[in-house]
Amino acid sequence: MYEKITPPAMGDRITFKDGEPIVPDHPIVPYIRGDGTGIDLWPASQRVFDAAVQAAYGGQRQINWFKVYAGDEACEQYGTYQYLPEDTLTAIREYGVAIKGPLTTPIGGGIRSLNVALRQIHDLYACVRPCKYYDGTPSPHRYPEKLDVIIYRENTEDIYLGIEWKQGSAIADRLIQLLNTDLIPGTPEHGKKQIPLDSGIGIKPISKTGSQRLVRRAIRHALRLPPAKQMVTLVHKGNIMKYTEGAFRDWGYELATTEFREECVTERESWILSNRERTPDLAIAENARKIEPGYDALTPEKQAQICQEVESVLNTIWETHGNGQWKDKIMVNDRIADSIFQQIQTRPDEYSILATMNLNGDYLSDAAAAIVGGLGMGPGANIGDNCAIFEATHGTAPKHAGLDRVNPGSLILSGVMMLEYMGWQEAADLIKKGLGAAIANREVTYDLARLMEPPVEPPLKCSEFADAIIRYFGA
Repeated sequence: MYEKITPPAMGDRITFKDGEPIVPDHPIVPYIRGDGTGIDLWPASQRVFDAAVQAAYGGQRQINWFKVYAGDEACEQYGTYQYLPEDTLTAIREYGVAIKGPLTTPIGGGIRSLNVALRQIHDLYACVRPCKYYDGTPSPHRYPEKLDVIIYRENTEDIYLGIEWKQGSAIADRLIQLLNTDLIPGTPEHGKKQIPLDSGIGIKPISKTGSQRLVRRAIRHALRLPPAKQMVTLVHKGNIMKYTEGAFRDWGYELATTEFREECVTERESWILSNRERTPDLAIAENARKIEPGYDALTPEKQAQICQEVESVLNTIWETHGNGQWKDKIMVNDRIADSIFQQIQTRPDEYSILATMNLNGDYLSDAAAAIVGGLGMGPGANIGDNCAIFEATHGTAPKHAGLDRVNPGSLILSGVMMLEYMGWQEAADLIKKGLGAAIANREVTYDLARLMEPPVEPPLKCSEFADAIIRYFGA
């Protein structure tokens, strides 16, 4: 079955049912050490994972680690340009859940990004990035503790699908000619627009299927959160890109108000319901005027549409959502992408789960991570219906490799996400407790130590930080 790797003799596969993992007590979990600083990060992180599982379950549960290869280490084993060998893809597919350190960007070999390739090959459509502050972590933000969000970023579509053509290539020239001559003039909303002849061309596909399966997973996550955090915000630039980003927003609302009708209320529906609750005999037109800015300046046709919306909401969900019942539902709202970048800084505590397309999510997850301590403290997961890969979110930092000095926090917290995904919450909680206590007691690696006031001297090594986390399990 495998060319150069051998699974552990003991342990069982993780299987899936309806998109959720079924985890045995002794699962086999493939791991990719990672390039560059992965040589330091993985041993430290594995020691923390094993210690937490042992402390939580006393031998009743155990992870059987299965080493597989990707990146530069794979090339050493399999040959030049073999960055992502079939052995590794098969093992991840076979055992369902895997974890990886940082991987290098290949030079040659036809793969733009190993991370993107793994997501697309295994259809890991949801990139999940929690951003939560641990007390004592240096932050450029004045109140970083107010930010506690989980970003659900669509992984397989948008411009990250990577379909583009170089300026001057035959296909780019053909597409520009087709668009300028036949397609753009045939659509009145585009007027006399023309694409410059010296352009590169890329496409931005956003599908209903891809959008709704991401939002579905985000809503299901919201159902597991405490009532105060049950909110899903659809992040988009639909005011400009109406048929891609705007469609993402619309399809998200459609899913929430059909498949999750009993569990969800939209922000706009909540306005309509609360208007009636405050004024039971409020006329439909007055309710419409309250929810729609500039209502009186709208055309009669548009006013009629708003009134029809109000009437429909009251007729269909008043019994199940009215009289304050909507306050116990998951709130689904939407925000323009550029606005949410401001709001996670100025009003971070108003948000919980952010569901977004690929490019917006890429920007947003790094910006949110910066508020709570940077990518060194940013965990990540890539989740599909039959597979999940958990990963460090930072780069390989090769100049630090082998020096035992970098922060393993990102990989360790990604392991926390993996344990939570597996249903091993007790072990996950021990690691979060130990990590938080180590930081609060100023026992940190150099990246955090140099930013603390006063700076910590000397900082801990990577391996020593892992030891500190384990030591604080019982704090």
